[in-house]
Amino acid sequence: MSATQSPSQTIGPMYGYALYEKGMNRSTDPEEPGAVLIRGAVLDGEGEPVAHPDALVEVWLGDQFTRARTDAFGVWHVWVRKPEGGLELPDGTTLAPYLHATVWARGLMKQAETRIYFPDEAAANAADPVLARVPESRRHTLVAVPEGDGSLRFDIRLQGENETVFFDF
Repeated sequence: MSATQSPSQTIGPMYGYALYEKGMNRSTDPEEPGAVLIRGAVLDGEGEPVAHPDALVEVWLGDQFTRARTDAFGVWHVWVRKPEGGLELPDGTTLAPYLHATVWARGLMKQAETRIYFPDEAAANAADPVLARVPESRRHTLVAVPEGDGSLRFDIRLQGENETVFFDF
C-alpha cells in the first residue's frame, strides 16, 4: 500500500462563538491617551467583502491583543495603542512602529500574517529593514491610511490588485 497525501481543507467554517467575545476588539480604552481606532475591510480576490462569519482579524504586539470579526459588509475595527518608537534589533537597526495582523478567512489554507505600519512615521518606515525587503510598488499595502476623524484605515486584500503583502513568519 502506498501513502497518499490527504486533501487540504480551507479554514472554516468560522465559529465566531468560540473565537470571539464581546469587547475583544479593544486592547485599550478609547478615551486613553494614545488610543487609536484602526478599521478596514477584508476583501477577497474579486474585491468583494469577506463578511461575517467568514473572517476574523487579530491585531497584536507585546501586551496588546485584539480580535475583531468582520460584519455583514466585511468591515472590522479595533482600538489599540500606537507603539512608542521602534524595536531595536541586536545589529543596531531599528524597526518602525508597527502592529502584527493575523487574518483567518474562508478560502485560506492557513492564517495570513501581515503588519500595519503607521502613516505618521514616514522616516522610520523608510529606514525599516522589513519594509525595505518589500518591493516599493507594494509597500503602500502595509501602511494604514489616515481618516478625517483621526482613525486609521487598513483594508486587507487577500488576492488580486493591491493584494496586501503577507509574511511567512
